Amino acid sequence: MFNATGVVIEIAQALLGLAVAPALVGLVGWVKARLQNRRGAPIWQPYAELRKLFGKESVVSSNASWVFRTAPYVVFGSTVVVALLVPVLVTPLPFNQVADLFALVYLLMLGTFALALGGLDPGTAFGGMGSSREMTIAALSEPAIALAILSLALGAGSTNLGEIAARTIAHPTVALSPGHILAFAALFIVMLAEAGRLPVDNPATHLELTMIHEAMILEYSGPLLALVEWASWLKLTVFLTLAANLFVPWGLATSLAPSALAIAFVTLLAKLVVLAILLAIFETRVAKLRLFRVPELLAMSFVLGLLAVTSSFSLR
Repeated sequence: MFNATGVVIEIAQALLGLAVAPALVGLVGWVKARLQNRRGAPIWQPYAELRKLFGKESVVSSNASWVFRTAPYVVFGSTVVVALLVPVLVTPLPFNQVADLFALVYLLMLGTFALALGGLDPGTAFGGMGSSREMTIAALSEPAIALAILSLALGAGSTNLGEIAARTIAHPTVALSPGHILAFAALFIVMLAEAGRLPVDNPATHLELTMIHEAMILEYSGPLLALVEWASWLKLTVFLTLAANLFVPWGLATSLAPSALAIAFVTLLAKLVVLAILLAIFETRVAKLRLFRVPELLAMSFVLGLLAVTSSFSLR
């Protein structure tokens, strides 16, 4: 009974992520516009963009093969599976048994690899340039993700994401340990790179010399572009949820009682809104880095992750 209910809640959590992701991106854009004394687009603008794209026809280059058409589905599917594995409202759940650090990293890498292939397939200059840059960033950011979560796993004695969150709930002082703080800083930098946010990438620009994510998806249109954009927004939501529930897991339900789930739902929304506002404030205070400076930023993230692992190992 618990497993059946748990599976339903796991699926509901993924659907919640899909539903919230466009609003979260819209909120970041709206807050940034207000901080820059602009009116800005409404928070629900991403929903209108998705509806418009799904209503259009996909135009595919005659040079593109099945790889180009399949890549958006792989990107979207792998990101949804990541959303299924991350502790969102309650832990433990049935899928938590496979929701460990390594599954998370490999699934994220699968989506990045598929999108890079999709960018290369039509043989355009921009697609190749964007794919090359994206894979360079992924090669540097994925190890940093692994180190950041590994530092938490050392303290919890498990690479399972649900058990890491449960351990922090049981021992609140762990959240103030040097390992946790360094790991949070490392994960925040990696989130900026993986989600294509400032100062690594600027999703609001199409300048040919600075594009990374946007260069890869220039050839996509209609429903295929909608899937890629939705997956990108969901990835940002997943990273914010990881930051909220691995480092500040209070409010996360540990049972399937309706009252506990309701509190977890309200708490999660509050955490996501706060993190989205902080992200918007951060993005209005920084400029985009020149491309050759991005590896230096990601190297700093890797070092922070390494220090977090060292600290966690020393304090065991």
